Amino acid sequence: MAKESKTTTDLRIGIADTGVDLVYEIDSSIDKVVATVQAALDAGKTLSLTDTKGRQILVPHSKIAYIEAGNAADRKVGFTTL
Repeated sequence: MAKESKTTTDLRIGIADTGVDLVYEIDSSIDKVVATVQAALDAGKTLSLTDTKGRQILVPHSKIAYIEAGNAADRKVGFTTL
Protein backbone atom coordinates (compact mmCIF):
# COMPACT_ATOMS: atom_id res chain seq x y z
CA MET A 1 0.00 0.00 0.00
CA ALA A 2 1.54 3.29 -1.12
CA LYS A 3 1.46 6.26 1.20
CA GLU A 4 -0.33 9.26 -0.28
CA SER A 5 1.79 12.39 -0.43
CA LYS A 6 -0.05 15.61 0.40
CA THR A 7 1.40 18.95 -0.48
CA THR A 8 1.11 21.44 2.34
CA THR A 9 2.51 24.91 2.80
CA ASP A 10 3.30 26.74 6.03
CA LEU A 11 1.93 30.26 5.74
CA ARG A 12 2.72 33.26 7.97
CA ILE A 13 0.74 36.46 7.39
CA GLY A 14 1.98 39.66 9.02
CA ILE A 15 -0.80 42.07 9.92
CA ALA A 16 -0.12 45.79 9.38
CA ASP A 17 -0.10 48.16 12.38
CA THR A 18 0.09 45.28 14.88
CA GLY A 19 2.68 42.85 16.12
CA VAL A 20 0.44 39.95 15.19
CA ASP A 21 1.38 37.15 12.80
CA LEU A 22 -1.18 34.62 11.63
CA VAL A 23 0.32 31.17 11.13
CA TYR A 24 -1.48 28.42 9.22
CA GLU A 25 -0.81 25.21 7.34
CA ILE A 26 -2.50 25.18 3.92
CA ASP A 27 -3.31 22.09 1.78
CA SER A 28 -1.79 23.50 -1.38
CA SER A 29 1.57 24.03 -3.03
CA ILE A 30 3.63 27.16 -2.41
CA ASP A 31 3.03 28.30 -6.00
CA LYS A 32 -0.76 28.07 -5.62
CA VAL A 33 -0.74 29.88 -2.28
CA VAL A 34 1.46 32.68 -3.64
CA ALA A 35 -0.74 32.99 -6.74
CA THR A 36 -3.86 33.26 -4.58
CA VAL A 37 -2.27 35.94 -2.40
CA GLN A 38 -0.97 37.85 -5.42
CA ALA A 39 -4.40 37.76 -7.12
CA ALA A 40 -6.09 39.15 -3.98
CA LEU A 41 -3.51 41.93 -3.65
CA ASP A 42 -3.66 42.83 -7.36
CA ALA A 43 -7.47 42.95 -7.33
CA GLY A 44 -7.63 44.85 -4.04
CA LYS A 45 -9.83 42.16 -2.52
CA THR A 46 -9.92 40.19 0.72
CA LEU A 47 -7.51 37.25 0.86
CA SER A 48 -9.50 34.04 1.36
CA LEU A 49 -7.84 30.70 2.15
CA THR A 50 -8.77 27.46 3.93
CA ASP A 51 -6.29 25.75 6.26
CA THR A 52 -5.69 22.03 6.78
CA LYS A 53 -8.26 21.96 9.60
CA GLY A 54 -10.98 23.38 7.36
CA ARG A 55 -10.94 26.84 8.94
CA GLN A 56 -11.68 29.77 6.63
CA ILE A 57 -9.10 32.56 6.72
CA LEU A 58 -10.15 36.04 5.57
CA VAL A 59 -7.69 38.95 5.65
CA PRO A 60 -8.38 42.38 4.11
CA HIS A 61 -5.73 43.16 1.50
CA SER A 62 -5.02 46.54 3.11
CA LYS A 63 -3.98 44.86 6.40
CA ILE A 64 -1.42 42.46 4.90
CA ALA A 65 2.09 43.60 5.86
CA TYR A 66 3.91 40.53 4.52
CA ILE A 67 3.44 36.91 3.54
CA GLU A 68 5.94 34.16 4.28
CA ALA A 69 5.26 30.82 2.58
CA GLY A 70 7.39 27.69 2.83
CA ASN A 71 7.26 23.93 2.78
CA ALA A 72 5.66 22.38 5.82
CA ALA A 73 8.30 20.49 7.77
CA ASP A 74 7.68 16.86 8.61
CA ARG A 75 6.84 16.65 12.26
CA LYS A 76 8.95 13.95 13.82
CA VAL A 77 7.81 12.31 17.00
CA GLY A 78 9.78 9.67 18.80
CA PHE A 79 12.31 8.81 21.38
CA THR A 80 16.05 8.96 21.04
CA THR A 81 19.11 8.67 23.18
CA LEU A 82 21.60 11.48 23.36
